Amino acid sequence: MAQKRSIFEEVGGEARPVSVPTPGLIDRGTAGARRAIRLWLLLIFALVAAMIVVGGLTRLTDSGLSITEWRPVTGALPPMDAAGWEAEFAKYQASPEYQLQNKGMTIDAFKSIYWWEWGHRQLGRVIGLVWALGFAGFLVARKIPVGWTGRLLGLGALGGLQGAIGWWMVASGLSGAMVDVASYRLATHLGLAFVILGLTAWYVLLLGRSEGALLQARRGREAKLVSLSTGLMHFAFLQILLGALVAGIDAGRAFPTWPDMNGQFFPADAFYVPGRPVWAAFFENAGLVQFIHRMAGYLLLAFGVVAFLKGRRSTHAATRTAFLAVICMMALQVGLGIATALTAAHLHVAITHQVGAILLWVLILRARHLSQYPIVGSIREGTQ
Repeated sequence: MAQKRSIFEEVGGEARPVSVPTPGLIDRGTAGARRAIRLWLLLIFALVAAMIVVGGLTRLTDSGLSITEWRPVTGALPPMDAAGWEAEFAKYQASPEYQLQNKGMTIDAFKSIYWWEWGHRQLGRVIGLVWALGFAGFLVARKIPVGWTGRLLGLGALGGLQGAIGWWMVASGLSGAMVDVASYRLATHLGLAFVILGLTAWYVLLLGRSEGALLQARRGREAKLVSLSTGLMHFAFLQILLGALVAGIDAGRAFPTWPDMNGQFFPADAFYVPGRPVWAAFFENAGLVQFIHRMAGYLLLAFGVVAFLKGRRSTHAATRTAFLAVICMMALQVGLGIATALTAAHLHVAITHQVGAILLWVLILRARHLSQYPIVGSIREGTQ
């Protein structure tokens, strides 16, 4: 009996195989070692975050000027014997900070501040080494994804610049004009640290998904949320710089009251700095600097509320959760700021406030990333 033929089959022809599209064509040949690079960047992120915290402790313990020389290589080794400690102490005794502020300090007291600054610098060397070994390894193995070489090289360049700025900052306190580092140099140093931290976090977020997935996600980009989160990111960065100015002149210890400032809304003599022009008060007058930092904090919180109200209307659950995390952390950070003022920048409270700034910074970047590359949820699974 003859076998029946399909009415759609070509007469006299053989059946042709059906062509099935191959997934992942966008990423083929360009993916590199995305997962390994992401883990490497996560390590760098953790080290940079630790560097910021140790730097804050170095500042709060007045240890930043204990090492009076910049020796990027030979300075990695601390004094190894009594003679070495005596030599380091003698260099510090010749510094303005010792002469004007710490006259009579014992060598044991000097060791305690020396270790903070040495640890801060040593951590910087470790970060540089981790970056250099990782970058060289991925480059030689040709595992860096297409378009990522410049980004990763840029991180290393910023790290090198940060080391130079760190010494530029320290040098301002060794010139004889002051017994602390210049506040605007401290703000530059901390600001660049947060730039490096932010770029590293952004790269980690990008590497969490394939290029194809990112291209697909970008089609659902929520432009208004991207704009709001970008503005929030810039405002938060400005507030971080203002916080560095406060720390640079110990303004946080000058007005241990809230919501007023020693009984006044606006501090008296806010624009007065002995022997300096009026503009210098914005950097050197403790009352004015802290007042600006407080007002900026309130405005940032208000901006955060606006961004949250917009973010909670997102069609994507992950994006809504990201903006909720931002506003919660922002409220906590305001509370920590108030506690820092009321305790006159107590060591533990002040450093917790700085850790809060790191967390808030990363959460804002994450909310911006999810606005730019939303994760599409599933109604069936309840993730939308």
